[in-house]
Amino acid sequence: MKKKLIEVALPLVAINSESAREKSIRHGHPSTLHLWWSRKPLATTRAVIWASLVDDPSAWPDRFPTETAQNQERQRLLNLLARIDAEDKKQKVQGIVCWEEINKPNSPILQQAQAEIARSIAWNRSEEPPIDSQEIRDYI
Repeated sequence: MKKKLIEVALPLVAINSESAREKSIRHGHPSTLHLWWSRKPLATTRAVIWASLVDDPSAWPDRFPTETAQNQERQRLLNLLARIDAEDKKQKVQGIVCWEEINKPNSPILQQAQAEIARSIAWNRSEEPPIDSQEIRDYI
C-alpha cells in the first residue's frame, strides 16, 4: 500500500493556528449552526481527510526519483494544505484548512486539492489523471 501524506508530514503549526482562529468565529461559518458537545475544528478535519487521500511523493519513486524531488513535491503539497503567510505584520494561514479560501465559487485552492486527489487515484490505477476541472470532479 502506498504511503499517504498524513503518514509522512503535516504542517501542524499552520493547522493548529487556523483551528484556534476558527473557534473564535461567531458568524458565517458552518460551526456556528449548532453547538455540538464535542465539536472538532473543521480546519483540522479538512487537513486530516485530504492528507489521508493524497499519496506522499515517496510512494512514487519512478516519478520522484531523488530525495530532493520528493521533498520539493512534498513541500508543494504541504503548502497547498496549509501555509502561514506574513501579511501586514500579521500571520495569515492560507490553503485548504482556511475556510475563506475554499468557500468561494470555483475556488482555485479547492480545485487544486481535488486535482491532487484525482492524481493519487489515477496513479494508483495506472491511469493518467484528468486535467479539466469538471473531469476531475467526475473522476473523483
